Amino acid sequence: MTGYLTTHVLDTARGCPAAGLRIDLYRIEGKVRVHLTTLETNTDGRTDAQILPADQFRLCTYELMFHAGDYLDACGTPPEAPRFLDVIPLRFGMSEAMHYHVPLLLSPFGYATYRGS
Repeated sequence: MTGYLTTHVLDTARGCPAAGLRIDLYRIEGKVRVHLTTLETNTDGRTDAQILPADQFRLCTYELMFHAGDYLDACGTPPEAPRFLDVIPLRFGMSEAMHYHVPLLLSPFGYATYRGS
């Protein structure tokens, strides 16, 4: 078995999936961030493809960048200058060859994440 990475973004303020939210994935190699892919969530708040497919999986540290500010702007959330949450970085390690699921629960003034299944 090899590993892979998925996510699910839910807009907890509006009570729905966060559709159209851009996500960047980076692999952390020492002090260098290597951009691997950019994806966008679909109408279910998920990406159409695995964020990190099995053929690209390596045991190491990764970082997801959730572009929450752009999403909130597109949803008509009243703007702030600057917006409290703009880009949300989540840095985490994958130490086993398994399915990693890293969801994001999002509102304009807070977020939560966890290691899902």
